[in-house]
Amino acid sequence: MHRVYYNKLIRDLIPEKMKLAGAAFEVRTIVDVAEFQQELLKKVQEEASALSRVRSRTEFLDEYADLMVVLDALCALEEFSEADIQEAMAQNLKRKGVFSERLFLQWSADDATYTSNETPQGIAP
Repeated sequence: MHRVYYNKLIRDLIPEKMKLAGAAFEVRTIVDVAEFQQELLKKVQEEASALSRVRSRTEFLDEYADLMVVLDALCALEEFSEADIQEAMAQNLKRKGVFSERLFLQWSADDATYTSNETPQGIAP
């Protein structure tokens, strides 16, 4: 038997679907909260990456829903209330704004006041 090792967090209904398909598999339950949190954070990256590759509205909605389920699980794990989330979003919007003007930063010169979580692309002359 050829095995494919996934070693990743899966949703609750996946094992039942695999059983119905006649697949042989092994799952374990994560009992350590820190491990569960880490696996959820890895899942955010997986789902966000999938969302960035969609090519249709239907795919977008499906991948968006996948990402939101993971984010909701993280918020529940951290015991954030809906009010906590709404307040954080309001503060974030107040601090950074939205995307209504479709602004695209091409470059900046030695802006020591700005920190980014993005990886700069290219080498400045």
